[in-house]
Amino acid sequence: MSEYITHIGVDESGKGDFFGPLVIAGVMVDEKTAEKFAALGIKDSKKITDKKILTLEPIIKESAPHTVVAISNGRYNEMYASIKNLNKLLAWGHARTIENILEKNDCSYAISDKFGNDHFIKDALMQKGREITLEQMVRGESDIAVAAASVLARAAFVHKIEQMQNSYGIMFPKGCAAQVKDCAREFISKYGKDRLKEVCKTHFKTYNEV
Repeated sequence: MSEYITHIGVDESGKGDFFGPLVIAGVMVDEKTAEKFAALGIKDSKKITDKKILTLEPIIKESAPHTVVAISNGRYNEMYASIKNLNKLLAWGHARTIENILEKNDCSYAISDKFGNDHFIKDALMQKGREITLEQMVRGESDIAVAAASVLARAAFVHKIEQMQNSYGIMFPKGCAAQVKDCAREFISKYGKDRLKEVCKTHFKTYNEV
C-alpha cells in the first residue's frame, strides 16, 4: 500500500454569489485526519446542507491545521478594480491561504480546485509557497482536504451573510437568482445606491441592471 501524503487542500465559497464575501479556506490533512473526516461524511460543501456544514466546522478546526481568508465586499471590489480578473484574485487568495498554513506547518504538497490557468496561483505564491508542489484538480473537492476546506469556506460565508443580515436588517439571498435584484432594490431604497457596494460584488452584471 502506498504511503499517504500529508497535504493542504484549498477551496473557495462565494464566487458565484452577488451578495457576501469571497472566502478561501485551506486545511492540512494527514492520514489519520483523512480517515476521521471521511467517517464524518465530509464532502464537497455543495452536497451538504448549511446546517450540517456549521456542525462540521468546529470539528475540522479542532482536528487539523487550517486557515480562512475572507475578503469583504468593500475590499473585494477594490481588489477587483485593480486586478480586473477574477481568476487572478482567486489565485491571490489561494496563495495567501497556502502561505498562512506553511507559516506554522511543514508541508510539501497542496491541491486546489482548478479554476483558471495553473500558473496564476504559482505566480502569486511567496517564497515559502514556491517550494510546495501544487496540483490543480478539476472537481478538486473529491479530495478530502479540499472537501474540508470547502466546508470551512462555506461556513465562513454563511456566518458573514448572517452578520450582514443583522447589521443591515435585510435578508440577503444566496447565489445570483432573480430575487437578488429585488433585494438589491430594497437595499438601495433603504441605504442609497452608493452603499450597495458594501454588500455585493460590483463586477456582476446584476449590479448595473439594478
